[in-house]
Amino acid sequence: MNNNNCTQKINEIVSEIKKAVVGKDPIITKVLLTVLCGGHVLIEDIPGVGKTTLALAFSKALSLAHNRMQFTPDVLPSDVTGFSVYNKLTNTFEFREGVAFCNLFLADEINRTSSKTQSALLELMEEKSITVDGNTYKLPEPYTVIATQNPIGSAGTHNLPDSQLDRFMIKLSMGYPDFDGEISILKSKLNSNPLDAVVPVADSETIMAMREYISNIYIADSVYEYIVALSSATREHPMLKLGISPRGTLALMQISRGVAVSMGRDYVIPDDVAFICGDVFKHRMILSSKARLSDVSADDVMQDIIKKTPAPSISVR
Repeated sequence: MNNNNCTQKINEIVSEIKKAVVGKDPIITKVLLTVLCGGHVLIEDIPGVGKTTLALAFSKALSLAHNRMQFTPDVLPSDVTGFSVYNKLTNTFEFREGVAFCNLFLADEINRTSSKTQSALLELMEEKSITVDGNTYKLPEPYTVIATQNPIGSAGTHNLPDSQLDRFMIKLSMGYPDFDGEISILKSKLNSNPLDAVVPVADSETIMAMREYISNIYIADSVYEYIVALSSATREHPMLKLGISPRGTLALMQISRGVAVSMGRDYVIPDDVAFICGDVFKHRMILSSKARLSDVSADDVMQDIIKKTPAPSISVR
């Protein structure tokens, strides 16, 4: 796998997903880069804008085994992770895999289940493994969780704890389609389901090869310093109660490499970092009471941090 092949494959996958998801090219690219960088995606948006369609299109285009679970208050942790069942014939306990055993796990309305069930996702998202009754089971590679949640209709919901939010590499919002995009959606639904047009253009081996290549993309020392400077700025900003953890800094470094490859480069520049920084940082930041009283949003804080953090100039190798 070389840079040209990797960039070409990224464009090919994005073009395939666009058959089912109209007018959301930046969102498609960011989700794909998260998959290629070994991360997880949280999509927060109103119902009916294509969150589930996006996830299903990825599972088809990437030939990934996928499972989907509607998270409701009665979902148990064992439904996600699996459980042990006693076999009287062998006089032993046998492990039955839960729904999380797949390559792409779509967790629909993740904030509608209990905190106990949400916590079942912590190990599998961080360690890519599940421990049941003292036994640890590895999840298949590649492994990605795409979770959705609805920001409105809060009755019966449980906000994700900070420790869980921190495990999502990026948080996105798809938003409404534009005028022409919505017309295209209407026309595409006339005689068929757009998902039926999506065909496999990659597989697990391809994804792992691309992941290996991206993980070795060159980052200059000055860009490392820029990434850390952005993280440090969140910890000192007067409008933030809690800044970015080292896990967030690491996530920004990883996905910045993916951005560079998607742009056809084999090295990271500061613009790559600034482009994706908000998607990596905003859900990890906790606004101070002063910010809430002043009607300052996480977007405002992020723009201020990027504006005030000087970006280094790097020379092309």
